[in-house]
Order: sequence, then C-alpha cells, then structure tokens
Amino acid sequence: MPGPTTDARIYLLDPDERHLLPDGPAVVGPDGVREEIPPLVFNAIQHVLAAMRAGQAVKISPYRPELPIDEAADAIGMARDDLRKYVAEGAVPFRSSEYVDWVRLADVIAWDNKRREERSAALQELLDEEPWDESDADGRPS
Repeated sequence: MPGPTTDARIYLLDPDERHLLPDGPAVVGPDGVREEIPPLVFNAIQHVLAAMRAGQAVKISPYRPELPIDEAADAIGMARDDLRKYVAEGAVPFRSSEYVDWVRLADVIAWDNKRREERSAALQELLDEEPWDESDADGRPS
C-alpha cells in the first residue's frame, strides 16, 4: 500500500475502466457482503486510507463529466484565470453556451497530467545537467 500522501487526485473512470475483473479487487462490508470494484476504484480507496491513517482529513466530491471552466479549475487546484487562459489558447477544448464556457473533466485532467509530466521532465533535465563550472573563460576561479 502506498505511504501517506498529501497530493490531491481526481479519479475518473473511463468507460473501459468500469469493468470488473474476475477475482479482482473487492470491498467487504462488516456484514461479510463482498462488492467487486474496478481496479481504479481500489487505487482511490488506497489513497483515501493512506491519507486517513496519516491523520489527514479527506474530502470526496462527485463531479459531473462536463463542468464550467471555473469549477474545473477548482477541481484541479488551479487558479480560474490561469485555466481560462489555457482554454483560450486552445490547450483544452471547450464549448460555449449562452452564459457559460464548458470543458470536459476528462480533457482537463489529461491536459493537467501532461502539463505536470512536462514540468517534471524539464526539472529532471535541469537536475541531470553537469554542475556549473565555477571558473571563468581563462580557467581561473572566479
């Protein structure tokens, strides 16, 4: 089981992830009733357990598959204006109704994950670079 965590995560089951596996994960109630669950639901439960065992509070909120941009920004922990800027630049597809711009939560999550991976890769690249040379062009220490 993963260790205590402080990171927020959104678990969204795609249609192909909603299937149950034979002899797959399950939860068992105090009455002994076993309920099989999809593997990603099991991962979410592990995340909740790790946080609660570490003494942290957990907030569980259901989201609709399509959200106004501001709600989507809140869901991923991003400033509303920042997400609006990325949507306006075309990074995340959206549709407009009379008063609201809507985004699919799956699109926002995929974009946010990609953005985080790119940022992590860029940071790792910086860490992997050779240390700075402390000498000047003549080879003398600066």
